[in-house]
Amino acid sequence: MKASFLTDDHDMFRKALHKMLEKEAYPSFKLWEDKRHIPKEFWIKLGENGFLCPCIDEKYGGLGLDFSYAMILIEELEKVGQGVASGICLHSEIVSPYIEQLGTEEQKEKWLPGFISGQIISAIAMTEPGAGSDLAAIRTTARRDGDFFIVNGEKTFITNGTEADLVVIVCKTDSKASPAHKGISLLVVEEGTPGFKRGKKLDKIGIHSGDTGELIFEDAKVPVSNLLGEEGKGFYYLMENLQQERLVVALQCQIEAEVMLELTIDYVKNRQAFGQSISKFQNTQFKIAEMATEIDLGRVYVNQLVERHVNGDSIVKEVSMAKWWISEMAKRVAAECLQLHGGYGYMEEYEIARRYRDIPVASIYAGSTEIMKNIIAKQLKL
Repeated sequence: MKASFLTDDHDMFRKALHKMLEKEAYPSFKLWEDKRHIPKEFWIKLGENGFLCPCIDEKYGGLGLDFSYAMILIEELEKVGQGVASGICLHSEIVSPYIEQLGTEEQKEKWLPGFISGQIISAIAMTEPGAGSDLAAIRTTARRDGDFFIVNGEKTFITNGTEADLVVIVCKTDSKASPAHKGISLLVVEEGTPGFKRGKKLDKIGIHSGDTGELIFEDAKVPVSNLLGEEGKGFYYLMENLQQERLVVALQCQIEAEVMLELTIDYVKNRQAFGQSISKFQNTQFKIAEMATEIDLGRVYVNQLVERHVNGDSIVKEVSMAKWWISEMAKRVAAECLQLHGGYGYMEEYEIARRYRDIPVASIYAGSTEIMKNIIAKQLKL
């Protein structure tokens, strides 16, 4: 179902991206999943073809496009697989806006060209071993010492964590602030920073080619010039940017549901049982009809939200609704589609098996389903 705001230019962008992915990603994706690694060369290829950070201003080497083009990037990468989409979409549509919106001119000139070319892989580090959704409870500290912040703490579940050349970290520059969130700031930590090291690469149930790791800061010396925005305003910056992050996740889940249904329709049409295609059984037809209905509802809603986001509307409530409902819908679709595949659905050679294990975490990261419902309730003034 094509969004009404998409133009011929969007179609050309999609076709060019799809052609590039057919050559550079689809043939290699199984190998990347097996090796649990996406090579830096693929990032460089995306950058060379203009498919990293398309919304960044042209003065830094970007295309200066709006989020509707980012939507296409998210969708086409997700069609390849969540392992590809997770890190690249985070880099392009979640981390880069922090630099462009909050960075000084010097910071933007220093880092954004590398973001766009693929020479710099980025990450954002919020979650800690003892603090997930409750950002005010983070324990990573940054103490001012002359021209440096001395950073101590640990971060976990960080997408691009072991490969990132640059990490935006959430830390407390004022541990005595009351309320606690007023002491939170954002710092940019670069590869090679003294006292900054990687922990282990985490072994996940799914999204195997996606890089997720731990970060450790032991008296890490971060230049004061790497402060992003104003000191003490980090929490507010995070709240402002989470609207787009959650819209990204809703789009990813929508594509996952659409692809899983497509795979399943193809399978049930070709699979024979009791002398006929299993697509002819009423139960199969009802299950497919139910999933197709929910998926279409999700598509109409998320398309509307993309258009409103591009127009600059505040849609915190609506994005929270989309993020929780579409992620949970995609999990339901995954379970039904695997069931309709029968025993073959449990075999790694069938794509549905990978997508089945990749999707559950989407209702946890970027704010869990429960947190989304809390936000909606607050927006409704309950």
